[in-house]
Amino acid sequence: MKIGICLPYMKPGLSRDDLLTWFKIIDDGPFESLSCGERVHGPTFDMRLLLSAAAAATTRVEITPTLYVLPMHNAVRVAKEIASLNVISGGRVKKVVLGYGGRPQDYEAVGAAYNGRYQRMDHQVQTLKQVWSGQEIIEGAGSIGPDLAPEEHPLLLTGAIGPKSISRGGGWADGLYAWSGNGEAQELATAFSLMEEAFEKNERSQKPYRLGGFWCTLADSGQQKLFDYVFEYLSIAGQEIAQMMAESVSRSSEQAILDALDNAESAECDEVFLVPATAEIQEIERLSNLVIRR
Repeated sequence: MKIGICLPYMKPGLSRDDLLTWFKIIDDGPFESLSCGERVHGPTFDMRLLLSAAAAATTRVEITPTLYVLPMHNAVRVAKEIASLNVISGGRVKKVVLGYGGRPQDYEAVGAAYNGRYQRMDHQVQTLKQVWSGQEIIEGAGSIGPDLAPEEHPLLLTGAIGPKSISRGGGWADGLYAWSGNGEAQELATAFSLMEEAFEKNERSQKPYRLGGFWCTLADSGQQKLFDYVFEYLSIAGQEIAQMMAESVSRSSEQAILDALDNAESAECDEVFLVPATAEIQEIERLSNLVIRR
């Protein structure tokens, strides 16, 4: 099982030097991939710019967007961004996670329609593939680059939660990014089972790629920092839900994180992302050392 790590894109106060240190430790360490999510509101970095910086500053690790809220964007622009990111990284964009998003405020802020996003994304996925295959989008205008060879087209994973959303991705996705906030084996396995059912329903013979993720920290006073991070992240859903979810996470010690990694492996994850609760340098140093010892 491959182990990757998410960049601390939601933390305020990060400097250029902080980010460069994270990039170096990740690229020099045991992680096989790095990722970044997308969120408009809050003290968040732009996913596309941060991943581009990471791609330029690293040479080894895969670069994985987790995830593009695709219906919030123009699909041609996204296809061009991903192809450009692949060139900047030297061909290290192997997977891209696409999702519908659950924050109407983010859609509204960028002038995108929240309603109809599920149907819209079905068509947008086809547009991505058309652009990467060199097909014209506007007749007579030529193809849209940068060019990607067929073997350079990234796997498209659905970042879906819930049976209906997972089932919808069965027709186009190459796999699933299954999220379990506390890294629980049964939660991951259930999601992957739903994806396999969706593949069978769409008469697809290949096995879906299994990507997992969970929240964790090895910072000092880690459990409180983990609680605060999850509570803040989910506050948009209301205080009651945020409180409940923040109280449910516990991966704030070495053994707890190792147990969660074992859970991901038992759920047959091909790859799993650690999503740290802090941007502290000791966080990435300690997580790196833990993965090395594992």
